[in-house]
Amino acid sequence: MSKNLRVKSSSHIDETTRISFKFNGKKLFGFKGDTLASALLANNIHLVARSFKYHRPRGIMTSGSEEPNAIVQLHDNSSRTEPNVRATEIELYEGLEASSQNCWPSVNFDIGGINNFLSPLLPAGFYYKTFMWPASFWEKYEYFIRKSAGLGKSPTETDPDIYDHKYIHCDVLVIGGGISGIIAAKCAAKNGLKTLIVDEKPNLGGTTIYQNNDHFKINDENSSKWLQNEIDSLKNFENLEVKTRTSVAAYHGYNFVLARENLTDHIEISKRENRVRQRLLKIRAKKVITATGSIERPLIFNNNDRPGILLSSAIKKYADFYGVKSGEEIVLFTNNDTAYETALSLSDKGVKVKAIVDIRDANENRLIKSIKDLNIKIYNNHTVVDTKGHKRINKVSIMELSKDGTSVIGNKIDINCDCLGMAGGWTPAVHLFTQSGGKLKFRDSDNIFVPNLYSSDQISVGACNGDFELSDILSVLPDQINKFLSINEESFKNVQVTSPKDNSYRNIWLLPSDKILGKTKPFVDYQNDATAKDIKLALREGFRSIEHVKRYTTTGMGTDQGKLGNMHALGIIAETAKVQMGELGTTTFRPPYTPLTFGTIVGRNVGEYFDIFRKTPMHDWHVEHKAEFENVGQWKRAWYYPKNNEDMHQAVQRESKAARESAGILDASTLGKIDIQGTDASEFLNRVYTNAWSKLGIGKCRYGLMLNEDGMVYDDGVTTRLGENHYIMTTTTGGAATVLGKLEDYLQTEWPELDVYLTSVTDHYATASVCGPNSKKILSKLIPDLDLSDENFPHMSFKDATIGKIKCRVMRISFTGEHSYEINVQANYGKSVWEKCMEAGKEFNITPYGTETMHLLRAEKGFIIVGQDTDATMTPIDLQMDWIVSKKKYDFIGKRSLYRSDTIREDRKQLVGLLTENPNEILEEGAQIVAETNKEPVEMLGHVTSSYFSPNLNKSIALGVVRGGKNMLGQKLFVPMENKIINVTVADPVFLDKENKRLNA
Repeated sequence: MSKNLRVKSSSHIDETTRISFKFNGKKLFGFKGDTLASALLANNIHLVARSFKYHRPRGIMTSGSEEPNAIVQLHDNSSRTEPNVRATEIELYEGLEASSQNCWPSVNFDIGGINNFLSPLLPAGFYYKTFMWPASFWEKYEYFIRKSAGLGKSPTETDPDIYDHKYIHCDVLVIGGGISGIIAAKCAAKNGLKTLIVDEKPNLGGTTIYQNNDHFKINDENSSKWLQNEIDSLKNFENLEVKTRTSVAAYHGYNFVLARENLTDHIEISKRENRVRQRLLKIRAKKVITATGSIERPLIFNNNDRPGILLSSAIKKYADFYGVKSGEEIVLFTNNDTAYETALSLSDKGVKVKAIVDIRDANENRLIKSIKDLNIKIYNNHTVVDTKGHKRINKVSIMELSKDGTSVIGNKIDINCDCLGMAGGWTPAVHLFTQSGGKLKFRDSDNIFVPNLYSSDQISVGACNGDFELSDILSVLPDQINKFLSINEESFKNVQVTSPKDNSYRNIWLLPSDKILGKTKPFVDYQNDATAKDIKLALREGFRSIEHVKRYTTTGMGTDQGKLGNMHALGIIAETAKVQMGELGTTTFRPPYTPLTFGTIVGRNVGEYFDIFRKTPMHDWHVEHKAEFENVGQWKRAWYYPKNNEDMHQAVQRESKAARESAGILDASTLGKIDIQGTDASEFLNRVYTNAWSKLGIGKCRYGLMLNEDGMVYDDGVTTRLGENHYIMTTTTGGAATVLGKLEDYLQTEWPELDVYLTSVTDHYATASVCGPNSKKILSKLIPDLDLSDENFPHMSFKDATIGKIKCRVMRISFTGEHSYEINVQANYGKSVWEKCMEAGKEFNITPYGTETMHLLRAEKGFIIVGQDTDATMTPIDLQMDWIVSKKKYDFIGKRSLYRSDTIREDRKQLVGLLTENPNEILEEGAQIVAETNKEPVEMLGHVTSSYFSPNLNKSIALGVVRGGKNMLGQKLFVPMENKIINVTVADPVFLDKENKRLNA
């Protein structure tokens, strides 16, 4: 039967509201304000999980986001199940169900625990050296490896919750709601700055808010009461927004910060219906004040991982904040004064502290004197050499340290206990600072990394800047804030602090034992079971880089990302390799700081909203006329228009013949359109395209080819000069957004001196393309006052005109090889103009055609489609488009790459036409092309990129890329298929009207 370990009432939880929850199927009770961790401790439950590798019993170790052990699965076998959630961060709510992970059949009896006995056979890196032989056994190994990999179980059902995104702009963002953050936010708001303060906890105040002890005072007032008054005063500022339960996940350049706001995770599930669970905040701040505090370090000694071993600061928080004692007979183990503060707090609540083991020599200050007055035994210059207890600690063994701290001397002393608190010093939480691009420096006096060089308009204050005590923080903070915000706030300049602690500290990265290292288990990374001897093994194996050691040992690669253990790993490496910590550096702190759910990342962009469907202004007309659609990028494009139960092949044959023989009309509204303006617009196009643009006349159009830096074709389209400094560029439908992004990237980073402005206008215009021998007659009916003669309106030019009262821009350009016009109108007139075109073309049997017919018509002319006939390995020369590459221009994107030895090889894959021996046989797109079929292995020369049956040529045609294809015209090749081999002849890629007579017909 579980005990209830509640101590004196806490003002931070509501003991009038009792909450039931389940852990591993057992019904338990806690109070409103508890976390799952505090409620479990209150019910005397310490064993909550098993470690990843050795399946050792593990218990709650911390009280915050740095927790490495108490990782649980919520609501298993339901749509709301969530793995790898920290018990220390889960606020208790009615109906909460949690279960232990990485154990079978239960956490109390785990078959995987056999790994602990096999641990001598499973050292760091064993997985790199085993499972290699015999090779035929790999499939058997793989099954068991995959079964043992991972911790929790991912959901299999649709997530029923709602997630959201929100943009926030502010003058000052304060990250962290401890005493440093509160003072910084108040100073900013008091001086009229729009301020946002965020904290991952449900309440503000950090550790000071429960420092309810008269030994710690500010202005002669209990420190927690003083701070609570400051927090209450924040409500008076309309320009200050407070967001609790909000964890900053990532800090990007230019003060762009991502934070996750929890909105409903603390309420019972039945009340979450139709409410946003989590919101991703996208914050852009002019200035950022980071006050993220610090993380207490554990101590590294033999068997330092048993359930019941916690950080000293966690024991204090559970007692002071949640009113829960972590044990009934507690031993504290320390290298600084923090454990004494914990002992004082526990003693005030009637919790027995059996002893304090301090690796420092005897010291005397008011805090330590208070402990001695309570008759708590202090063992100075001693260390813990071992712990006992399988599912919970029941004994510690201590010995005296040698003078240099490298070994132990004297007799072993055993102390019975049910809880051990570790206080190994503090590590500034610099994770977000380094994410932002900031650089750290190492402070030798207390072995910490602190912020040094800032990459943006930000500052780190308080414990995350290496000021750990109240007196240190409040002596420098007011001046730091005033200088950073350029204000003169006097409120906190003469604050008086009373604190009995001092900063004496003794650091030993790996504490000695009475056993040799190989016979001990001093854990550094608790989640992944990485020990100090694993790190030393990695160094013996020849690894020196901290990043290599991290990967070899898996230190810092768990869900906690090494928040507790990484500093010790660095210290052990530095000592063993005899290098300075400052030279060694740190591992890379990558976002997110704490895990994000996929729901938070995607927000509302799920299901039908995962990606938008874009429709042209003529879409409804296409639907009315029974068009079939295909998805092109985000667009729904008319694919073909079946009549009388036609299949796609029959419809395309009919549509293509109509376009060649009389008139066809295509909805081309989806083509990307970018408006380009500025005095350097012509120079910009010269740099972007392979051909020349400076001399293009106003009113003229030109086809352009765009390359990547590697010289490979990236996109193509027609660009029209509307005025002296004004162009409109068209791009491929699928490439519109990426092309705009690429051009903006060049303008902002490579050519900032150019006076050019880009605007996406794809949605602004509807485009109807009318082609065929009768297209001119149709246009003359639509726009009778427009002179359509070749002299006045030649190919590759445009005219402004009106259709009725509708203003339009008519371009004479063609992607079919036919006499064609593209009519561009304001989007909301698109359907009306389309219908006018259909009415004007009725006597010419104008036929709407879709994208499949468009592909066939352009293939007859040998026109490429970027992304279909190209694959990011094709240069213009490979496409037989040498004519579009200027020999006179000084430079353009990709020019130098066109002259690399690889890109000028004669045997590169080149675009060619392909004709089948049987004219009725259609090649399969993607099929491989070979010269010999009897040779093994068969040598592939290339592949088919486009293939159709042309009713206008009465035979099948295809385009393909073939190695050395330009020099193979007329040669016979083969296309092997599953049941046959098709004979083909290499041909000119232009199959129809090579002289372009039809353009002016």
